[in-house]
Amino acid sequence: MPTLLRSTAIAAPLGLRLAAFATQCKPRVNSLIVFTAMIGMFLAVPGWPPLGLMLAATAGIALVAGAAAAINCLVERTIDARMARTRGRALPRGLITPAETLGLACLTGGAGLWLLHVAVNPLTMWLTLATFLGYAIVYTLVLKPATPMNIVIGGASGAMPPVLGWAAMTDSIGLPALALFLIIFLWTPPHFWALACYRREEYARAGLPMLPVSHGVPLTCLHILLYTVLLAAVSYLPCTLGLSGATYAALVSLLNLGYLREAWVLWQDYSDDRARHAFRYSLIYLTGLFAALFLDRLA
Repeated sequence: MPTLLRSTAIAAPLGLRLAAFATQCKPRVNSLIVFTAMIGMFLAVPGWPPLGLMLAATAGIALVAGAAAAINCLVERTIDARMARTRGRALPRGLITPAETLGLACLTGGAGLWLLHVAVNPLTMWLTLATFLGYAIVYTLVLKPATPMNIVIGGASGAMPPVLGWAAMTDSIGLPALALFLIIFLWTPPHFWALACYRREEYARAGLPMLPVSHGVPLTCLHILLYTVLLAAVSYLPCTLGLSGATYAALVSLLNLGYLREAWVLWQDYSDDRARHAFRYSLIYLTGLFAALFLDRLA
């Protein structure tokens, strides 16, 4: 058997192995992916999206996103075993074998792509496949171990969900969908750099050249501030493109003030606790921004 798939996993009941695979699909992370994709669906069409089409698109995107996360866990299982944040995952603990993970990921991802092709449209299927390859292969295998700018380049895959949702409803990619893409694209680096700052020693032991490891915390915090300023500016694109109105503008302004304050304080007076707080606020920010888009749509 190839080295990639060798295993010293313990013999575990089938139910436990399936549950272990489900955790490798990173349901908490992927819930945000699915949420932003669904908001893209709601914004793409007047009125409410067709229920059957929306459910099929949501399920297909969720399945492929889960498969990509599982492949990420498979590739990084050795690194995960060396980091406190990830050593409790299923593969390092031996709850599931690499071969089982690969097989289940192929089945899950294949099912999702099939569903998108037959029940949604081919464009969404191909875009979702490209997103899968961008995250599971280009980012995980190539960029992450090679360059401190890994999350800047690799963030394009994570920014695709609202584009996928838009394409699912319209069978096209509109300018407003690209604006939503740009928002998540600019949000991703400061989000992950905050995490990398307070986990920098773990990343260093794992041999990953994250920006705080390769260039230090002060420069990383400056990058976080600069990207947050860019993000705040770009967050008003939905207003200029007619995708949203006053409700969104007011809510996103409050979110921007909070995020800019987090980034400024982190740059001026760094501490690991402040980095943790900035990381948590970034999740609130993105969730709140897309919720604001939805609320504005209802207003």
